[in-house]
Amino acid sequence: MLSGLTKFILGFILAIAVLIGSGVAVALYFMRSTSIAPAKPIFSNDSPSLKAQAPKATEPRGGKPTLKPETQAQSSPSPTPTPTESPKATPSPKPLPAGAYRGRVSWAEGLSLRSQPSQEAEKIGGVRFNQKIIILEENDDKSWQKIRLEGSEQEGWVKAGNTEKIDGKVDGQ
Repeated sequence: MLSGLTKFILGFILAIAVLIGSGVAVALYFMRSTSIAPAKPIFSNDSPSLKAQAPKATEPRGGKPTLKPETQAQSSPSPTPTPTESPKATPSPKPLPAGAYRGRVSWAEGLSLRSQPSQEAEKIGGVRFNQKIIILEENDDKSWQKIRLEGSEQEGWVKAGNTEKIDGKVDGQ
């Protein structure tokens, strides 16, 4: 036999507990759904066909890596020697302007490579985190950097402050 005042107080406390519990549940739901990282983007300069052509090495429990059977060269004894091709000269890289230096991408999500030093400019590719680059120049207000991907002829503009210098001048400068 509870009095009316006691029933009112217990009902009020129960209502507050339900509101707090539902608020915490909703907050946890949104926190969990926003903390899932998005899928890694694939840029046009990523070339899965080249990666698929490389021989895959397996490492048996004994230790030394060996090539998988489907990629091993079929060798048969040959009574006549086979001629070998002489090494061809590699084309020299494009000459760099004065002041160019080596760097790497320090922005964890990677960078968009743009055709012009502007957010509205066309995206022409991407540069992944820690990728080695050559910084060629900066725009007048030093907010954009023109870069070349190391080992490639692809050039474009990235936002300044997302790269860091890793050594001195590029070889041959």
